[in-house]
Amino acid sequence: MSLARKGLIRIPGPGTSLALSPRVDVQRTIKPKRPRYLVAAALAIVLVLATLALTRADSAVPSVKRSMLTIDTVKRGPMLRQVRGPGNLAPEQIRYITTLTPGRVERILVRPGTAVVESTVLLVLGNPDVNIQALQSEQQLTAAQAQLATVRLDLENQRWTQQSNLASVRRQCDDAVRQVEASQELDKQGMIPKLEMRRLEDSAKEMRTRLDVETQRLAMISSSIEPQVAVQKEQVRRLQAIAAFQRGQVASMTVRAGAAGIVQELSLEVGQWVTSGMNLAIVAQPGRLKAVLHIPETQARDVVLNQSASIDTRNGIARGHVIRIDPAVQNGTVTVEVALDGKLPPGARPDMSVDGTIEVERLSNVLYVGRPVLGDAESATHLFRLDPDGEHATRVPVRLGRGSVSEIEVAAGLRAGDKVILSDMSEWDDHKRVRLR
Repeated sequence: MSLARKGLIRIPGPGTSLALSPRVDVQRTIKPKRPRYLVAAALAIVLVLATLALTRADSAVPSVKRSMLTIDTVKRGPMLRQVRGPGNLAPEQIRYITTLTPGRVERILVRPGTAVVESTVLLVLGNPDVNIQALQSEQQLTAAQAQLATVRLDLENQRWTQQSNLASVRRQCDDAVRQVEASQELDKQGMIPKLEMRRLEDSAKEMRTRLDVETQRLAMISSSIEPQVAVQKEQVRRLQAIAAFQRGQVASMTVRAGAAGIVQELSLEVGQWVTSGMNLAIVAQPGRLKAVLHIPETQARDVVLNQSASIDTRNGIARGHVIRIDPAVQNGTVTVEVALDGKLPPGARPDMSVDGTIEVERLSNVLYVGRPVLGDAESATHLFRLDPDGEHATRVPVRLGRGSVSEIEVAAGLRAGDKVILSDMSEWDDHKRVRLR
C-alpha cells in the first residue's frame, strides 16, 4: 500500500504549487536483530567440519609406535671410522705333530692341556714292518761296506801284481841292454857274428817296448783304483742314508713334542691305527696369542696393515694391531689377524670367542648420523625425518658416504640437527609421511 493512500503524504494536484511543510513525519522500517546463538552455531559447525577434515586427512597417514623406533640426531664434527667382526683367539706359534710312518698307538703319555718341552714323549706307535725295513737296510749297508773292502783289496792286488811284473820286465830289459853294450866291443873287434849282434839289439829293443807297456799298464791300474773305489763308496753312502732314514722312521714312532708349549689337541686312543702324514697332536706356545677376526668383505677393503685394533674378550679389552690380511674371501668375510700388544686380559686362552674393532680412519668436520638398518656406505637411500611438530616424519632421499661400525657419513639430504628414524621402515616405503604415537 502506498504512502499516499494511507494519508501520510500529500500529493499536490495539477496547478498547485509544491510547498514543503516544515515537518514531515516519515515512518521507517527497522530490521530485526539476528540472534547471537545463530552465529555461535555457525562457528561451531565450521569448527566441526574443519576438525573432521583434519581427522580424515590424518587418518590416511599410517601410525608407528615411537617406542619401537630408533631415532638419532644428525651431528657435525669428527667421526672415527671403524670396522668390526667376530673371531677367536689363537696361538701365534703352533706346531702340528704328524706321523712319518703308519702305525698303531701303543701308549699315550700326555693329554691336552699338559705343559711339555721339546723332548717330551707324547705317544708311542708300533709297526713291525718299519722295524723289518730298518733291519734290511742295515743288512744291505753292511754288505756294501764289505764289498767296498773287497773291491779295494782286489784293486790293490792288481796294482801290486803289475808292479811285480814291471820290475821283472825292467830287470830283463836292463840285462838285454847290458848284453848289447858288452857285445858292441866284441863286434868292433870282429869277435861276434853280425847276426848275433842284431839279435841282441832286437832283443834289447823288445824289452824296452815291454817295459813301456808294463809301465803304462801299472799307471792305468793305479788310476782306475780310485774311481772304482769311489763308485763303491757312493753305494755305501746311499745305503747309509737309507739306513739312517729307516732308523729315523723307527725313532719317529716315539712321538715327541718337538717344542716347548701346551698340548692343545691329542684325540687318539690306544690301539687306534694312524696313517702316514696324519695330525697326531697340536702344541702351542703359551702366553703368545693373536686374534683371528672375520671382517665382512664390504668393510675389509679399508683395512690395511698396522692399523690399531681393540679386542673384546668379555673379561677386558686388549689392544693390538693388524699383522695379516687374508687375500681370499671365504663365506663373505675376510680373515684378519691382529697381534695383541701388552698383557692379555685375565682368562684369555686359545679358541676363546672375541669381538674385534679395527680403527680405519679419523674424519674431521663431517656430517654424520647413526648407521641406519637399511643403508650401506656410499649409497643412496630414503630415511624418515621427523617434522618440527615431533609427531610426524616425512620420507626424504638421503645420500650416504663413508661408513663406520655404528655411524655413517651423510653426504646429502640432511642437515645438522635433523632427527631421523634409523629403524627398518621398509613397510612404509609407499607412504611419504607417517605419524608417531
